[in-house]
Amino acid sequence: MNWNEEYRRWNEFDALDEALRDQLNAMQGQDEAMEDAFYKNLEFGTGGMRGKLGPGTNRMNIYTVRRAAEGLAYYLENKGNEWLQKGVAVAYDSRYMSQQFAVEVARVLGRHDIPTYVFSSLRPTPELSFAVRHLRAAAGIVITASHNPPEYNGFKVYNEDGGQMPPAQANEVIHYVNQIENELMIPVIDQSSLEAKKLLTWIDDEVDEAYLEQLKTIQLHSLASGKLAEDLSIVFSPLHGTATHLVEKGLQQIGFEHVHVLAEQAKPDPEFSTVASPNPEEHQAFEMAIAKGKEVNADILLATDPDADRLGVAVPTEAGEYTVLTGNQTGALMLDYILSQQQLPDNAIMIKTIVTSEFGRIIAEHYNIDTLDTLTGFKFIGEKIRQFEQSGDHQFMFGYEESYGYLVKDFARDKDAVQAAVLAAEMAAYWKAQGKTLLEALEQLYERHGYFLEGLQSMKMEGKAGAEKIEHIMNDFRTNPLTEAGGLQVIAVEDYSTSTRQYVHDDSTEQIDLPQANVLKFILEDDCWFCLRPSGTEPKIKFYYGVKSGERHMSEARLQSVKASVKERI
Repeated sequence: MNWNEEYRRWNEFDALDEALRDQLNAMQGQDEAMEDAFYKNLEFGTGGMRGKLGPGTNRMNIYTVRRAAEGLAYYLENKGNEWLQKGVAVAYDSRYMSQQFAVEVARVLGRHDIPTYVFSSLRPTPELSFAVRHLRAAAGIVITASHNPPEYNGFKVYNEDGGQMPPAQANEVIHYVNQIENELMIPVIDQSSLEAKKLLTWIDDEVDEAYLEQLKTIQLHSLASGKLAEDLSIVFSPLHGTATHLVEKGLQQIGFEHVHVLAEQAKPDPEFSTVASPNPEEHQAFEMAIAKGKEVNADILLATDPDADRLGVAVPTEAGEYTVLTGNQTGALMLDYILSQQQLPDNAIMIKTIVTSEFGRIIAEHYNIDTLDTLTGFKFIGEKIRQFEQSGDHQFMFGYEESYGYLVKDFARDKDAVQAAVLAAEMAAYWKAQGKTLLEALEQLYERHGYFLEGLQSMKMEGKAGAEKIEHIMNDFRTNPLTEAGGLQVIAVEDYSTSTRQYVHDDSTEQIDLPQANVLKFILEDDCWFCLRPSGTEPKIKFYYGVKSGERHMSEARLQSVKASVKERI
């Protein structure tokens, strides 16, 4: 069907949800908006789906949520009755419609006699990952759009190991989702009947307590529970999301007494009313935390995104201001701290993504630790942890990505800002004992290993026209690749859509042992690089940059030059 036919199908559905009917009526005469809402089905990809709230096949609403849940039900039925009986764990964040969507999932799964275990109030994404493992569930779902604007929501799917489904599993679910022809006609059971039949169980404190018990294992150094923990001043903001309870409890468990939670941002708020964007990657999200930090002379500022899988860190400078660390910088500090504070097994390994700084690899080499690269997305890190657990080939030590995602201990299998917040506080206490701030500890790493600097640029391109522009940019860089950038020669081009690496000097090609993805990475001389990747969750194309030299000013100049070359080409 074209978008007009899809719109008519919805408009002529007599039992359409009343709120969606009102929104549909309000769209009359807005052809561009209506086309964008109906020109395709909201894509259910390898990480689930994410989109704007509202009526339409290309929007998040009760019908598209039911379609996704129905596809998961078919997937579990195909795996056998034992899997159905394990049930599905469900969590949700502070966004509009999140709790209702969670109940809609239960209403669909209940029709298939699949029990659901739904948190009675909002919870962090990493706790859902943990809950799947703790409850021995067959799968998990989180209703969240992470740090997207307020008009978005999403549906993330987890496998029985508590990790986001890797491509092979996700493709099976996608197959079943795509077979559903009419999302409006999916049958559901009412909530009271589900509860009476014990097909809907509300979960709460038991999982919290089990998670917090595991969180104690994060502690690496006794300083964290001594006087330094008592003296360390921490400012924490959950950015109107889900992290308040677990982060507060986690810090208290190891002795941190001076934790100043930003009251204005501690209350769940689907409008995220005190920030332009609830994303700790954006420095504006720290404005209130910085003001509070100056007031209480804080040693470290922590901020989590709404579903608490990303952590931002800000630290004081000599001038009395605060600077927000990048995800690469925080990851490097955490990695060095973890590897320096314990006896390391011979088969230890660190995992990062292909767009994460090479700084981590150099730090790992310093401790004689292997590094494994994965595609962008923590599902690939979680998949590798599971493989290592089964094979015994490697012992996972740390995993991270540049977009503020870290995993310290594998009792969760997704990036975990609660774990990261506790580790960051302990790390700040440790370095304070050495007479250093985290910024000075970072400078020490640069002096030892070289000045690795990174950059990220995003271009937002919404709607059908935007998707076409993104496709055009990727195709153009593939067919007419740059031969130099910022005065640095291109050594090789890695095209992950074909899993190939092509060297420029002799035109030779070799295979890359990673799944296929729409990503291009240009390897430049002197350990520099840049990468193009359309976002899998937002209408954006992202440009990643990484440079290195022996001096800060040279790295800064290289970074600006490479960025300028790519921008000029675009």
